[in-house]
Amino acid sequence: MVYVKRIVLDVLKPHQPNALEFSQAIAKVGIDYCVHLIVLEVDENTETIQIEVTGSAIDFEAIQVVIKDLGGSLHSIDEVEVQSETDPA
Repeated sequence: MVYVKRIVLDVLKPHQPNALEFSQAIAKVGIDYCVHLIVLEVDENTETIQIEVTGSAIDFEAIQVVIKDLGGSLHSIDEVEVQSETDPA
């Protein structure tokens, strides 16, 4: 089995929800997610943010749903760290 351990995303979001609320919503998707969010650019209606999520097995599809539900748009996946683990016999 291959697990996503870390992912860095470039996202465009509206001003509301704010960065804290946006991060908390993403963190709630997983039981052990750590979310690091950086606001890169702000314009009149939107913010460009970089989101780094770490965890033991990140569910990328669930994160995408939360981003969309919060009014955000995923621009790119900038970094990914995966780990292959074998089942013990």
